[in-house]
Amino acid sequence: MTARHRIIIDTDPGQDDAVAILLALGSPEIEVLGITAVAGNVPLRLTEKNARKVCELAGKPETRVYAGAIRPMVRPLVTAEQVHGKTGLDGPDLPEPVMPLQKQHAVDFIVETLMAEEAGTVTLCPLGPLTNIALALVREPRIAARIQRIVLMGGGFFEGGNTTPAAEFNIYVDPHAADVVFRSGVPIVMMPLDVTHKALTSSARIAAFRKLDTRPALATAEMLEFFERFDETKYGTDGGPLHDPCVIAYLLQPDLFRGRDCNVSVEIASELTMGMTVIDWWGVTKRPKNAMVMRDIDADGFFALLVERIGNL
Repeated sequence: MTARHRIIIDTDPGQDDAVAILLALGSPEIEVLGITAVAGNVPLRLTEKNARKVCELAGKPETRVYAGAIRPMVRPLVTAEQVHGKTGLDGPDLPEPVMPLQKQHAVDFIVETLMAEEAGTVTLCPLGPLTNIALALVREPRIAARIQRIVLMGGGFFEGGNTTPAAEFNIYVDPHAADVVFRSGVPIVMMPLDVTHKALTSSARIAAFRKLDTRPALATAEMLEFFERFDETKYGTDGGPLHDPCVIAYLLQPDLFRGRDCNVSVEIASELTMGMTVIDWWGVTKRPKNAMVMRDIDADGFFALLVERIGNL
């Protein structure tokens, strides 16, 4: 099967990022041109290492991994070890990676790839703070017209925030980068908390990964069991939300999701609501629609897809 989607995954792994990477690497419709690491859930020295650990777990050590921005564009770095553990990938015991980190900076790789590939053939899949993507857009504005689309996990509206009352983690960490991306004119598909909070890792869903009894599937189960404990305590749910794999699942099965085109603006001035994604869901402003914002998911279909594709590895 030839790849229908040629993508760059920009990520700060994170257990849910790791599952998203496994989903992409286990799907023949997707060609991963490269994985770019950014500081977010944990600092960059861990996110670039974690990305390589996941590629090796998937049996895909030929995947090229690049290290990018070490901190947000304007604000100091905020991390989330309380959610992801001190390594960012707590849960399974994954060995230190043997595959090399590429020498080129992630931002240079993004720019160079988009300028070299045919316009409109590469999709960017950011799973973390948008620092690398914004820096690439600032460094070479011509790439904006060449990106097929950006499918990202970030933000929230009806669900509010998960880091502050108003802001979701990925956007809060680098709101200025998010502002650059949402103003870029690139077609955007947004997976906010409103949709990811409906994709819960219940005990039955985790058991389906254990039943596969492969190394990638067992590691996935261990990651999810570690990752969900924080959100189960916070939200009082059976299982935690599985955020980042929604991005890859959308490429594979867009009919799993429902949303609408909206204007999305990012708050960068008020400390009270810093990083809030202000989504004009009801069309009450004249601001142009700049994102397809997802709100609903077929969660059973989503987890069935995950189990099937991680079972391919």
